[in-house]
Amino acid sequence: MNPFQILLIALRALLRNKMRSFLTTLGVIIGVGAVIAMTAIGAGAQSQVEKSFESMGSNMLMVRSGSSRMGGMRGGAGSQPSITWADLDAIKNEVPSVLYAAPVLSSAAQIMAEGQNWNTSVSGTTNDFFSIRNWDIASGRAFEQNELMSGAKVAIVGQTVVDNLFGPLADPIGAQMRVANIPFEIVGVLKKRGSGGGGQDQDDAIYIPERTFRAKIQGGLGQFVRGMIYVGATSKETTSLAQRQIEELLRERHRIREGADDDFSVRNMADMQEAIQSSTATMTSLLAAIALVSLVVGGIGIMNIMLVSVTERTREIGLRMAIGAKSFDIMTQFLVEAGVLSTIGGFLGIASGIGAASLIGSLLGWPVSVQPDIILIAIGVSAAVGIGFGLWPAFKASRLDPIQALRYE
Repeated sequence: MNPFQILLIALRALLRNKMRSFLTTLGVIIGVGAVIAMTAIGAGAQSQVEKSFESMGSNMLMVRSGSSRMGGMRGGAGSQPSITWADLDAIKNEVPSVLYAAPVLSSAAQIMAEGQNWNTSVSGTTNDFFSIRNWDIASGRAFEQNELMSGAKVAIVGQTVVDNLFGPLADPIGAQMRVANIPFEIVGVLKKRGSGGGGQDQDDAIYIPERTFRAKIQGGLGQFVRGMIYVGATSKETTSLAQRQIEELLRERHRIREGADDDFSVRNMADMQEAIQSSTATMTSLLAAIALVSLVVGGIGIMNIMLVSVTERTREIGLRMAIGAKSFDIMTQFLVEAGVLSTIGGFLGIASGIGAASLIGSLLGWPVSVQPDIILIAIGVSAAVGIGFGLWPAFKASRLDPIQALRYE
C-alpha cells in the first residue's frame, strides 16, 4: 500500500467521527496555541524592553552621589552630596572611554503660556545630554555656547509640554513661557519619544541651560552637583569599561581607602537591560513549559481515542490481515492516523495561538513577535506527540490474531 492510500484511509477513518476527532485534538490545539501565544508575547516584550533602553541610550551611565547616614537612618542614593563639578570635568576629560558627560539637575515646576498652565519636570543640562540620550531636536535648535556660558533664559521642550500649552499643531519656537514665574524663550522642540523604560512620559519635560537652572530655579550646593551626571561611553561595548574607569577615578579623587564603601554610585543601563531581558526570557520559558503540559494531556487523549478505535475496528483489522496485510501495515496505518490527528491539531493550535497573541497585544498595548522557528518546532512537537502516544494503540492493533479478530462482535 502506497503512502497516499495510507493517508487517505487515515483521513476517512477520522472523518467518520468528526466531533470525536475534534475533541481529541483539543488538547493539542490548546497546548500548541498556548506555546505560540506565550512565546510571541514574551519575544515582543523583550523587543519592547530593548527599544525602550535604546531610546534612553544603551551606552549610558548615570553617576550620582552616595547615600547619607545618620545614626541608624540611611537616606537614598544622592542624599549625601559627594560628586563635585570638578569630578564632572575629570570624568569628561580624563576617562578615555567616555564620549560625553552632562549634568542633569531636575525639579518640578508650574509653567504657563498663552493662558494655559502645566506642571512638569524642569531640568538643567547641556547639549551633551541630548547626544547621550540619542534624542534629536524636531524643530528649532540646541543651546548655543554663549547661552550655556551666560545662563540665558532659553528652553528646549518635549512634545507633551507643547500639546498642553500651545496645542498639538502649534509651532512654539520663539514663544515665551513662564517657568516658576520666570520668562523663558522656547528655542527647540524635541522629537517625540513616548514612554520610557519606567513608564514615564519622556516628552513631558523642559530642559534649560545648567547655569540658568542653578541661578534661577533651584540654586546649588556650591562645589557639589545637586543631581546626576549622565555619561555616554564611546560605544555599547565600552560601557562596562567606562564604568570601571569612572569608579577608579572617583575613588582616587575622593581618597577612598581600599575596602571602604564608595560615596557615589554608577548605574550601567546595559546591565539593567540585560537583567530585565533575562527575567523576561525566564518568565516566557516558564509559561511555555507550563503550556507544554497541555500537549502531554492532548497526547494522552489521542492514545485513549486510538485504543477505542482499535477496539471498534477489530473486525476490520482481522479482515485486512486475512487478505494479506502484515502486522507492520496495520501498525503503520494507526500511527499515521495518530500523526494526522495531532498534526491537524498543531496547525489549528498555531492559528489560535497567533490570534490569541494578537488579541492580547491589541487589548493591552503590548508588542507581539511571532517567531518562525517556534512555529516549526510546534508542528514537529505536535506530530511527535501524536506518533509517540499512538505507538501503543498501533502496536496493540498489529498484534491482534486474525482469526480472533474476525470472530469479534
